[in-house]
Amino acid sequence: MRPTDASLEDAHTAAPTFAAGPLRVDADRFLTALRGLAQIGCDPQGGITRLGLSAEESRAREFLEDLAAKAGLATDVDPAGNLLIRRADADPCLPVLMFGSHIDTVRQGGWLDGAYGVVAALEALTVLLETGVTIDGFEPVAVGFANEEGALVQHPFWGSRAMAGLLDADAEKAVDRAGRPARDYLPAAGGDPERLAEAAWPAGRIAAFLELHIEQGPVLERLGLDIGVVDGIVGRTIFACEVSGEQQHAGTTPMRDRRDALVGAAHLVAKVESLATALGACSTATVGFMDVSPNTVNTIPGVVRLNAEIRDTDTTRIQRSERLLASMAEHVARVSHVDVDLRVCDRSAPVLTDPGLRGVIADAAESLGLSWQAMPSGAGHDAQVIAALAPVGMIFVPSKDGISHAPGEDSDVGALVAGADVLVTALAALLGRGSPESDLEKTREDLASIACRRLEGRLGA
Repeated sequence: MRPTDASLEDAHTAAPTFAAGPLRVDADRFLTALRGLAQIGCDPQGGITRLGLSAEESRAREFLEDLAAKAGLATDVDPAGNLLIRRADADPCLPVLMFGSHIDTVRQGGWLDGAYGVVAALEALTVLLETGVTIDGFEPVAVGFANEEGALVQHPFWGSRAMAGLLDADAEKAVDRAGRPARDYLPAAGGDPERLAEAAWPAGRIAAFLELHIEQGPVLERLGLDIGVVDGIVGRTIFACEVSGEQQHAGTTPMRDRRDALVGAAHLVAKVESLATALGACSTATVGFMDVSPNTVNTIPGVVRLNAEIRDTDTTRIQRSERLLASMAEHVARVSHVDVDLRVCDRSAPVLTDPGLRGVIADAAESLGLSWQAMPSGAGHDAQVIAALAPVGMIFVPSKDGISHAPGEDSDVGALVAGADVLVTALAALLGRGSPESDLEKTREDLASIACRRLEGRLGA
């Protein structure tokens, strides 16, 4: 049964129009590849640790390249470390229909975040060629983005930002927590720090981008639905904060004379949480990293460094939360007798997905007999970065217990296959022709028109 969603109903009211019917992936081949990728970076302490721009990410990229070669596909790694997979006889003149996700994980993360979308993209491209789907108007290209998480080199969405031409002047100065810069990692990842600008695609070259992903939350599982059609992706602001007090002896310094950096940091952590709880200023607010110095039992901490983030789908709410946190930091500094240096180190804006692509995804789900619901994404994704270049769409599948970024991250294999089936069916619909009067054909024409106008410089990104 199709749930009612006004935005989709307005944009896409016709019945599904798939001339050759829905496509399906080779479930055994797809799951074997996905499980094989999960062995790379398998952490002895649990989960997967395959950090962006690390040796493990490079091994994963090589694993995917081998699979692509066996399927008769051509691969390339751009200067930013992104893996691109194409037909061997790809037409360089056609605007690109791109699909995929990221290869890396957080520390002790799960086996599906990012990896699921990349393996599904490779499988989908393989099925499109095996079934002889007509390549009409768009060239299909699968992508595995590098360093989406920013867990090693502190610059998330590295690969997609490079592709969108959004790596700012500080990107080459991005470092890991030991101070090693991104440019030191890139050659081993197949990239080239001297040619980073060449990773950017011109506006109009990509006609549309689709990303398949696990939900990373509990909504679909709780509702008993098969597919989430993402209508918007949250924006995120990441803060770097240094709280400075005075390092002193823990036994001889009277309590009233202390400038305890950790106490000040603890107050600030509570303030961050209050942004999303007591104040309701943003959807979520988290402190996920903290480093205490000197971090010994009998010494009052002198310096604490931490990272905080806020997320919301509304830009105005994010901006208000940023101002509130700045005010809170000033208050903590006064009452705790410490210095607080708070600065924004990264921003990603919230984006809406394309209504036409949402309609194609919903129709693909229905053609496969799958239930779906429109929903926002509480996590950031490469799709929101590529939205600077092209219309984007996202497909979610249920996550078991809503767990992600943790060893317990999982989804039913049936859900994983169903999501891949939706992806390949939607891609086939966009690549082939629907009936002349169908909404599907109108979506194809709209995407082609937007791409053409951007290439000609008549439409901003």
